[in-house]
Amino acid sequence: MTDIIIENESHKKAHNDHIFAGNILILYAYDVGEDINLKKIDIAPDIVKAPLHLPKHFKQYHAPLAIERPHPHSTSYCISSKIHSFGAISLTYKIPFTDTLENVRLNCNKLAQKYQEQSIIDAKSIYRKIHPFITHPKFFQTSAAYVIVQVNPLPAILDLAQLQKQYGSTIASTLRFETEILSEFQKNEILDSSIGYFRGSLIVIDIDAAFVYEEDYDDIIDLFEFANIQQLELRFFDRLLDQQLDIIYEHETRKLPWGAYLPFFGTFFSDPVGQLRKLKVDISVITERLESSIKIAGEPYLSEIHNTLVDKLDLKNWSNGIDRKLSIIEDMQTVYQQKIDTNREDIFSVLVIILIFVEVIFGFLNYLRG
Repeated sequence: MTDIIIENESHKKAHNDHIFAGNILILYAYDVGEDINLKKIDIAPDIVKAPLHLPKHFKQYHAPLAIERPHPHSTSYCISSKIHSFGAISLTYKIPFTDTLENVRLNCNKLAQKYQEQSIIDAKSIYRKIHPFITHPKFFQTSAAYVIVQVNPLPAILDLAQLQKQYGSTIASTLRFETEILSEFQKNEILDSSIGYFRGSLIVIDIDAAFVYEEDYDDIIDLFEFANIQQLELRFFDRLLDQQLDIIYEHETRKLPWGAYLPFFGTFFSDPVGQLRKLKVDISVITERLESSIKIAGEPYLSEIHNTLVDKLDLKNWSNGIDRKLSIIEDMQTVYQQKIDTNREDIFSVLVIILIFVEVIFGFLNYLRG
C-alpha cells in the first residue's frame, strides 16, 4: 500500500519514466521539557517499551528509550518513537511507494505536511503518558523535521550515471520541495554534495531532505535522526537565549527588592548571574551528551555523511550563535551583578559610618555627663 498517487500511464510513457520502489522516511522531533527521567518511565507499568537497536557507533550510556505509541493510533507507518533524557520526543514514519520519481516529487511536500499533523497527535499522546516524569513539562516550544527519499537501486536497468543524468533535476527539486524544475545552477549545487561508497550507491543531502539510493540504509537513517535531534536542541537553546536577550533589550529585568542588596540577606534573593551559570551548565551538558553520543572514527563513509549533515543543517553556526548570545547575556548580567555588589558595598559603608557616628554621639554624651 502506498500514500503516493500514481499518475496515468500515458504520462509515464511520454517521459519514459522508470518505476522505482522505495520508502519516504520522515523524521520529527519535539521538545517537551527540560529533563525526562527515563529510569522511572522504564518501570512505569502503563508504558509499553519497544526494542532499541542502536548501531555500534552509538554509545549506550546516552541511549534514548524506545516505546510503543499509546493506543489508539490511526497509522501503522510510525516505525520508531523514542524519548530522550534531555527533554525530547522523536518519531520516524516510513511510507513505502512504487512509483515514478516525478510523482514522488509532486507528492512529497503534501505527504510531509500530512504526517507532520499526525506526528503532533502521536507526540502529544506520548507526552500525556510521560508528563509526570518531565521536569518543567511543556508541549512544545521547538520542533525539527527531516525527509528522506530512499530508493532501491536498479543496477540492471539504470546505472548511476544514467540516474543522475536523467533524474538529477527531479531529485534536486524533490529535495527542495519544489513543484517546478530548478535551474541548472541550483541542480548542480545540490548534486555536487552527493556521497557514494559502494558502486551504484548515491546519497544526496540537502537542508531539509535527502535522497538515498541504497537498499541497506538502517545505520544511515540513525545518523539523520541524530542530526535532527541535534538541530532541535540547538534551536531550543537559541530560542531560550533570544528570550533572555529580549528581556535585556526591552529593560524588563525585574527590579530586585532592597533586601537583595543587604549583605548576607541578599543571598536569599534571585541571583541573575547564578541563573546564567545554571543555564550555561545545562546547555554544556546537553550539547556534550549529543556530541559524545556518537563515535564514528574509523568509519570514513559514515563520517562523511555525518560531516555533510552538520554542514547542511548548519549545526556549527547554530552552536556558534548560541555561544555568542551566551557571551552577550553574560556580559550584561555581569554588569548587573557588579551594580548589585557596588550597591551592597555602599550600603555596608553607610551602615559602618552610621555606627561610628552613633558611637561618637554616645561617647560625646557620656563625656558631657561626666
